[in-house]
Amino acid sequence: MNPSVAITEAPGLFTADGLTGLIFLIMMAVTLIGGIISCCAERLVRAVAGLIVCFIGVAALYYFLNSPFIAMMQMLIYVGAVCITIAFAIMLAAPEESKKNGPDGPLSGPLGFITAGLVTIGLIVMAMRAKFTSLPKVSDGTIKEMGIQLLTSYSMVFELISIVLLIAIIGALVLARAGRSK
Repeated sequence: MNPSVAITEAPGLFTADGLTGLIFLIMMAVTLIGGIISCCAERLVRAVAGLIVCFIGVAALYYFLNSPFIAMMQMLIYVGAVCITIAFAIMLAAPEESKKNGPDGPLSGPLGFITAGLVTIGLIVMAMRAKFTSLPKVSDGTIKEMGIQLLTSYSMVFELISIVLLIAIIGALVLARAGRSK
């Protein structure tokens, strides 16, 4: 046996790498389950609850990726502001007369399911073929440095996030303006 060749085995479940992977999979599952609940719920309140679970899962993924400030901002902005605003708009809107307003054609369910399956399979194949390398640590991740990066290198992303929040607030105001009496 050649001593210069290292034998690498897959990490066991009870090693640090195995538990890290398990935690990541749990957080990913929480995010996906929240998204599925949000998309498939027949009542708006349940859809908002699924959206909250999905956003909490995304915040957990940010925290897992060693970015606690972004995780906290995810919780404050999306869970604390956007979802609560949508919940208030739902409470102020007129009660539901019908449970489901989506398309009811014969191909709407199976066609959507097949499309989602093909996209998922494509993403899995791409992830399996991609070579993931760990990048060197570029910065120490201080809030000051993140603020500088957000307002210089990533200013377009920062502006797009503000537009998403503005659209969410306008949508909530439009729903709330009608009120319960139509």
